[in-house]
Amino acid sequence: MEYAEDPEFCSMIDRLRAEIGRAGIGNGAGEVPAAFGRFAETGDPGELPADPEELHRVLTAPGQPLWAREIAAYALGVAGDPRAFEALVLLLNHRDPERCVTAAHALARLGDPRTARAAAALATNELRAAYALLPVRLLAELRAPESVPALITVLERRLPAADPHWRVGLACVEGLGTLGDPRARPALEAALPHPRLGPAAARSLGLLDRERAADRP
Repeated sequence: MEYAEDPEFCSMIDRLRAEIGRAGIGNGAGEVPAAFGRFAETGDPGELPADPEELHRVLTAPGQPLWAREIAAYALGVAGDPRAFEALVLLLNHRDPERCVTAAHALARLGDPRTARAAAALATNELRAAYALLPVRLLAELRAPESVPALITVLERRLPAADPHWRVGLACVEGLGTLGDPRARPALEAALPHPRLGPAAARSLGLLDRERAADRP
């Protein structure tokens, strides 16, 4: 892949340069993979390997630092290599939201039919509600059969005014408006009185109304 032409990849590399510097190579961060040796020295994305087999070895070999596995998973994912799927799903559920953003971007481009099911499972896992924002946004982007039912389920759980995960609910409201599926109407109407979700719910209901009007003969 042409690393320099991918803004998301460049943003990830900027973040990981700082992470590598904080952790210290060989100081609890794992041994530097041989394929990434020059990159670890220079921080230049042009020094990263482009060979999918080399990237896959970095992804699966034991003892690799997380930053190297993230780069390998991302590069394979955006290239459409299904071997990146499991690693990207794990990163989508990571406690670090920036890693979730990177994983979601790669999963959306991977084109793996398992992605929507995995994102729906993560989004609807109430024990991980604090980490559901990126899976919710990914479901809206994928426009898969699993998307609308999962977003409705998550939104209905976020409707209590005191719920701390209102940003996840807001992402559901916005995603359901973008998807334009009439099945979302009851959940969106239920969100109207919510102090944080109400305005976005009104906008999404307006989008549903326009979709309905456009479908009329």
